[in-house]
Amino acid sequence: MSIQDHKPPGVIGYVTPLSARPGERLDFKISSLGDRAITANVMRLDCCDPNPLGPGLKSEQVEFGLSAVYPAREQKTYLGSCAFGELPTIPVTQDLTVELTVRPGFVSATDQTIFSLQDNAGTTGVALIIRNGRLFLKNLRSPAQLEDLDLSLKLKAWCKLEVSFSDGDVSMRTSHIGTSKIEETSRSFTGMRGALVGVDHICLAALWNGHPKDCYNGTIEAPRLSVASQEAPESGRTIIAQWPFTDSGNSEWVSDDIDPSLGLQLINLPMRAVRSSSWTGQHMDWKVAPEEYAAITFHSDDLSDCAWETTIALTVPDGMPSGVYGLVIDNEIATDTIPFYVLPGANSQRQKIVFLAPTLTYMAYANHARGNFAGPLEARVKDWGAYPHNPEVVGSFGYSTYNRHPDGTGVTISSRLRPIMTMRPGYLVYFDERGSGMRGFPADSHLTDWLTTKGFAFDVLTDEDLDRDGVDALSPYDVVLTGSHPEYHTRRTIDAILAYRQAGGRLMYLGGNGFYWKIGRDQTLPHILELRRAEGGMRVWASKPGEYYNQLDGEYGGLWRRNGIPPQAVAGVGFTAEGNFEGTYYLRTNESFAEELAFLFEGISADERLGDFGLSGGGAAGFEIDQACTELGTPEFVTVVAASEGHGSSFETTYEELLTPGVIDGGPRPYGGMRSNIVYGLDENGGGLFSVGSITFCGSLSHNGYDNNISRLLENCLRKFLSTPRRAGDPHAPSSTDTIPPIGSHSHDT
Repeated sequence: MSIQDHKPPGVIGYVTPLSARPGERLDFKISSLGDRAITANVMRLDCCDPNPLGPGLKSEQVEFGLSAVYPAREQKTYLGSCAFGELPTIPVTQDLTVELTVRPGFVSATDQTIFSLQDNAGTTGVALIIRNGRLFLKNLRSPAQLEDLDLSLKLKAWCKLEVSFSDGDVSMRTSHIGTSKIEETSRSFTGMRGALVGVDHICLAALWNGHPKDCYNGTIEAPRLSVASQEAPESGRTIIAQWPFTDSGNSEWVSDDIDPSLGLQLINLPMRAVRSSSWTGQHMDWKVAPEEYAAITFHSDDLSDCAWETTIALTVPDGMPSGVYGLVIDNEIATDTIPFYVLPGANSQRQKIVFLAPTLTYMAYANHARGNFAGPLEARVKDWGAYPHNPEVVGSFGYSTYNRHPDGTGVTISSRLRPIMTMRPGYLVYFDERGSGMRGFPADSHLTDWLTTKGFAFDVLTDEDLDRDGVDALSPYDVVLTGSHPEYHTRRTIDAILAYRQAGGRLMYLGGNGFYWKIGRDQTLPHILELRRAEGGMRVWASKPGEYYNQLDGEYGGLWRRNGIPPQAVAGVGFTAEGNFEGTYYLRTNESFAEELAFLFEGISADERLGDFGLSGGGAAGFEIDQACTELGTPEFVTVVAASEGHGSSFETTYEELLTPGVIDGGPRPYGGMRSNIVYGLDENGGGLFSVGSITFCGSLSHNGYDNNISRLLENCLRKFLSTPRRAGDPHAPSSTDTIPPIGSHSHDT
């Protein structure tokens, strides 16, 4: 995906960390166009849906001890990855040779720097660049001066380069790996005379100018520098710096074999654990054969950290209730709302309910440019006063793991240390003719707004908190509620949810396509997630064979189903089919009429269509839908109580479900086919499951002033889970003593 220059938003920012407890600090990094001062206040975010036919945007200001005005400045973002570091002293009397092997991934008319030998500021030195596939030398003292080497590189083919500098003379040799083709050139460039004087740094894959510039899209392996041997000139050369690139698990540094104190810093997390030119295909795990993965792939749109300065530092006030909040900033020409989460205080009493915000999924989709903004969607954004910025128009903050780099490969790294436009109140994803067209963060406010309106007190945790703290983060709660699309999980988050259920906890999975992709994280880089789309699955790009193992944690990527934990084993249902962003309804199953399940449908007629309405696609069952499957781990204690019908022709079965077209892996299911399943059950250990198997379910909760059969079904189940005692002697039993609000109660007018 090409990066274009666009006028930046008038004001925009991000926060780190994403969540904090009372007494802890949040740093807001803000860019204000024209260095305009800003005002700020904190709002509790209840409903983030701008649809005028729904509840509307709902928020409430809270006191956070903010100042009246804050100085701010415009802060730049620089995309592109590289490796930059200090060089040993280069004897000026000796010639210097740079050797490295490259595989260009993208050819363009713009300059792409393969390497630069330079001073720290990038004002002196020499750079080898590729333009339209041809190689040139650039004198950094006179950047407009290019020397044509009369050599070219083939797209996506390995080639070893040797560039030798001796005063004003430059010679170069290219050896095309896999062929017998060798090309050489030797030139005397007057303009290059003395170009290496003052050189003390090297930058691979970019020119370093305080930030990456003229970035390279492609792979580099085995760079090294050598000088002629003074002791025995006839015997060859002395290596003065060498970076083998074999440690694929180190995402921030590359060591120098000759002088470890002079390692290279990896800027913007380029892709490691990639195949090198020596990959044989016999080893699929980089940890087993590191010499076959001794390469790094760089991209001109990589971004791991905007590295902005802190504009506002907030400490969460003591006693601040756990919840979803936003810092609203205004510089008189524009506004922005930066969401964040307040966790329950370390020593505070917990509520009975916790909402597990799927922030890792928000990160995976962060700044997803979909190619659908121009036209009706853009017009609706203006008509509704929805969030105005879209990654298709503002491309300066990087893209999502659903987009591709300029070389056509998928984006594997996502970061929260950048403005995430898709994680904003009022952000619209689709032009939804029957609803709002929201997903992710704003769509999940359909649930939190319902909880608030119905008077159910709740705490909030994020996926990142769960990944850090494990099951102990969940154990105080009677009920854990997910959002509408908790798709991306680490091994630690999956293990924590399973342990919580096994200890008698109740999980309410209120979405679709959940617990699907496995992601990698490094606890020393908590702002980063990594995705390798291995083997099967519904995917917009596929990882290359041999590149299925993460660089961040060394684990195998891909689907959780391919990693031995299908979604059904976690939530009772798993991703089965998807179609257009449209919804339909459920019907009750015969099993749902069992006497012990009567409470679940109290107040709902036996023949009602459940959820043939809603703000997400017009129906509670839609877009991405899940089914129960005993063979894949659906627990025996759950019952399919409702199944959807009426899905349109756009819906198709997920690839991993099929053995051959039309043949489902595992055979027919009681409520299979193109249907979503709602399951309910209480385990003998006191644990419980209620899963709806649809992304669009929560969009139906507010229909008819929150008085509808989807709202009633959810309320009936939640009340059952809250009123049923946990297993006697359960060490994870909650300490909360909150009362359950009366049926039909509303905490405020809607």
